Amino acid sequence: MIRVVFFDLDDTLADTSKLAEMARRNAIENMIRHGLPVDFDTAYSELMELIKEYGSNFPHHFDYLLRRLDIPYDPKLVAAGVIAYHNTKFAYLREVPGARKTLIRLRELGYRLGIITDGNPIKQWEKILRLEMDDFFEHVVISDFEGVKKPHPKIFKKALKAFNVKPSEAIMVGDRLYSDIYGAKKVGMKTVWFRYGKYSDKEVEYREYADYEITKLQQLLEVLERENGSDKEVHST
Repeated sequence: MIRVVFFDLDDTLADTSKLAEMARRNAIENMIRHGLPVDFDTAYSELMELIKEYGSNFPHHFDYLLRRLDIPYDPKLVAAGVIAYHNTKFAYLREVPGARKTLIRLRELGYRLGIITDGNPIKQWEKILRLEMDDFFEHVVISDFEGVKKPHPKIFKKALKAFNVKPSEAIMVGDRLYSDIYGAKKVGMKTVWFRYGKYSDKEVEYREYADYEITKLQQLLEVLERENGSDKEVHST
């Protein structure tokens, strides 16, 4: 019987793909508005290459952008980028459609809920808190805090240990076939591929590791009915 439901965060609970692109574009536009002597396409292209090389959690994107463009360091330009980036995130961060209703129903049915996510702990907690979802989850396991990223089995085992459940008593819901689905399946968990966001048609070579596929989070309730039996409530022990 499934007792614990684990979720990925980005593009599973928090709608972040479009948000990140919008924030980066607004950052470049604001830097240009405040004196960056480069056209938008050039600056944006360099920023995307930088993110690809250093990762999205690198804390000095705009500083390095000036270096790549051979522009003398100017804290005003960096500040302009940072302000626009964060203002966009704060203004437009949204939950994935149906996320809150699904979490409420799962809690009513007695499921224990957790998050397993990659990323910077402060950034990930910021999303959870801004969406006011923290009260739903008993444990939030974040890669950069734990020292291990998905799909490594250790991060899933850490999450299972936190709940003191067997892999067969847990199900993982995520948008990434490789990191979420393949990783969870390899430790013996049930898996639900949420086909949403920029990875909805990617990494399909790992599709065989998904026990279920859904396109709306509410469909997760049907999955759990199938796993545990229709109209059967789960009572935590």
